Amino acid sequence: MATIITMPRLSDTMTEGTVATWLKKVGDKVSEGDILAEIETDKATMEFESFNEGTLLHIGIPAGETAAVDSLLAIIGKEGEDISALLAGKPAEATPAADEAKPASEAVAVPEVTKESSAVATSLPKGVVVITMPRLSDTMTEGTVATWLKKVGDAVAEGDILAEIETDKATMEFESFNAGTLLYVGIEEGNTAPVDSLLAIIGPAGTDVAGIATNYKAGGATPTAPAAEVKEEVVTTTAATEPVAQEAAPDGQRILASPLAKKIASDKGIQLNQVKGSGENGRIVKSDIENFTPAVPKTTADAPSAKAETVVAPAAPKVFVPTGETFTEEIKNSQMRKIIAKRLAESLFTAPHYNLVIEVAMDDAMASRAVINTVPDTKVSFNDMVIKACAMALKKHPKINSQWKDDAITINHHVNIGVAVAVEDGLVVPVLKFTDAMSLSQIGGSVRDLAGRAKNKKLLPAEMEGSTFTVSNLGMFGIVEFNSIINQPNSAILSVGAIVEKPVVKNGQIVVGNTMMLSLACDHRTIDGATGAQFLQTLKQYIENPVTMLA
Repeated sequence: MATIITMPRLSDTMTEGTVATWLKKVGDKVSEGDILAEIETDKATMEFESFNEGTLLHIGIPAGETAAVDSLLAIIGKEGEDISALLAGKPAEATPAADEAKPASEAVAVPEVTKESSAVATSLPKGVVVITMPRLSDTMTEGTVATWLKKVGDAVAEGDILAEIETDKATMEFESFNAGTLLYVGIEEGNTAPVDSLLAIIGPAGTDVAGIATNYKAGGATPTAPAAEVKEEVVTTTAATEPVAQEAAPDGQRILASPLAKKIASDKGIQLNQVKGSGENGRIVKSDIENFTPAVPKTTADAPSAKAETVVAPAAPKVFVPTGETFTEEIKNSQMRKIIAKRLAESLFTAPHYNLVIEVAMDDAMASRAVINTVPDTKVSFNDMVIKACAMALKKHPKINSQWKDDAITINHHVNIGVAVAVEDGLVVPVLKFTDAMSLSQIGGSVRDLAGRAKNKKLLPAEMEGSTFTVSNLGMFGIVEFNSIINQPNSAILSVGAIVEKPVVKNGQIVVGNTMMLSLACDHRTIDGATGAQFLQTLKQYIENPVTMLA
């Protein structure tokens, strides 16, 4: 009997998935454990294996298409089995039953064509495929072309990397599911466009595709300006300002430069005939402009000495007026940066924050850490000690370990502590699951492993989910005290400052001591001030007396 396979939920935040690649096609034999497809989630691209045996009778979501969790993904059954009844019961938006009749040879081209409007699909020459901006995560609404690895006129094989596309999560390689020649590029390097915008056109070499972009736009999509239009616009602009420098060298030869390089040069006031191109045939590209440093005219350097030779009498002192150039730089926001901005703004403006600050004596903690680290193969940081203390304090004060919902407050009796880690593009929060059950050395090893893989973008989606409390430490940068924004759906986040040597009072005497400031940001909807203060008192006791954490 045929079995319906639906779009799986591969992470707890996943609401829809995109089929990146089908590794089986209709008519193929499938064994239990075989990889059916690669599915893109909101976190990563994962292999999806079959738990059934039989023949792949139907594909409900073509490669490149996105569908909600539990949508019809495929049907597996006996070869030749009638599945018309199953197809009749599937949602209207799923792939029509007519897909069954399509030969396997059309399977690659069909997903791309079905993205286009009917007006475009009927006007496409034979073998021509329109490729749109892919949705590489379920939170992605637009993408930025970081780099084109193919240029117009290049031959493209199935599986070749066309471009690197920056999403809200990371920069990903986008490969072609079609073979042919790259006939048209719809989104230039550095430009951002919505999902489903015209990205490129692939087809037989020499095919005229001049009218396809116009038809695509008329069909309802709004691709960014084609490369030819961008070039024309830049040429027109630069012709009005720098007609010689932007288009020709002093010897009359034409300067080869990409449209994006010309635009950046125009914005920065850089003359192209002064820039050495690193591209093919000396072509000037974006990086050449960004790395260009204008030469200082020799006459400027020579002027003081020339003047000194001609002046006989001492010159009257002159008022020094510094000269310079007003310079600004605009850096486009990465998708990760946009998402961080959106979520932190939502947290700050929806959760009523307040902060509680406490000073902790660190002399005993410093002595204990020194002893602990004498054990072979053991390395414990002060941050590890703070995390351990937090885990134990949360068990005593579970209201801090809570989440706000409109109809109820969820108290988490398990402790999963998120550790904020700075990466090149922003901030990620890997999670230590069941932190209260871990020893100091286990916490130290896990934090180093997660932080290292976070900076190399090797974290798994499951390793960034499920936190109940968060710790953020800027003490290693010399920051004495700061306040953090709550990492929702958590109700609190602890900010850890640097250890400072200062005069303190002990037993009525002023002595030199070491202290550290801790700041707890709380959501007032779930945590009252007294509750937060009691948590900090318990946390202070654990840190100041590390031996109590070993009980």
